[in-house]
Amino acid sequence: MPIASAATAPTRAALVDHLVRTRIAGDVATPRENNLTHYRRLANGDRYYWFGLEFGDRWTDEQDILAVMAERCGVIDDPHHRQGQDTIDPELTVDALDRAAALLRKAAAGKQRVLFATGHPGGLLDVHRATAEALRAAGCEIVVIPEGLRADDGMVFQFGDVAMLERGATLWHTHSPEPMAAVLDGLERDGRPLPDLVMADHGWAGCAAQRGLDAIGFADSNDPALFLGESEGTVRVTIPLDDHVLSPRHYDPLTAYLLEGAGVLG
Repeated sequence: MPIASAATAPTRAALVDHLVRTRIAGDVATPRENNLTHYRRLANGDRYYWFGLEFGDRWTDEQDILAVMAERCGVIDDPHHRQGQDTIDPELTVDALDRAAALLRKAAAGKQRVLFATGHPGGLLDVHRATAEALRAAGCEIVVIPEGLRADDGMVFQFGDVAMLERGATLWHTHSPEPMAAVLDGLERDGRPLPDLVMADHGWAGCAAQRGLDAIGFADSNDPALFLGESEGTVRVTIPLDDHVLSPRHYDPLTAYLLEGAGVLG
């Protein structure tokens, strides 16, 4: 049975414990040196790490980025900690889920058009799918993307209400904003309304936010762009988590908590 109908949402305390136990948050698998490398590359203007957002020259100091990541993601704030373990604060994860739930509750109440997309189908596909299913049951319109879209040498298509990039019959992990740009451009070309809300991750979320759409994004500790976007008010909510843990089923309690907070858990 789908999560939206079958799951019982955990309490906040139980979810925090689960996040730490499964390493979705707490002592996460992404090492400190990888985090700092990504922060430095974003600061140096490498647009691969901008996720479709436009930062200009506002984030050219790695230490400024680290400060935001410590505040909004919960990485270790010591600039002298250069190697080894890094962290995501599970309390910040749950706080962000609560903020996201408020946006989803508003979407359900207003029967809004909502678009779902993921660049991390191996980990987050079912989180998006279950949320789409629950919002549809609540009366929302889940945006159907145009057919025949291409980006980054692949096909942009929809599976289980979630837009993804496909190459060679394989669902593709991508940080690129180009697939979301193809979707939004395709909707405008067809004369169809853009979504009222986007729930996505990586460049999919960043591109939507940069286009002025309300966007909820999931992001790992080595993906600072969406956190910077939230700090500037471009991204509405960024949810910190390890976006590819051992089993996708580990995200089920998180999804149930989100949907209960939104008032759409069946």
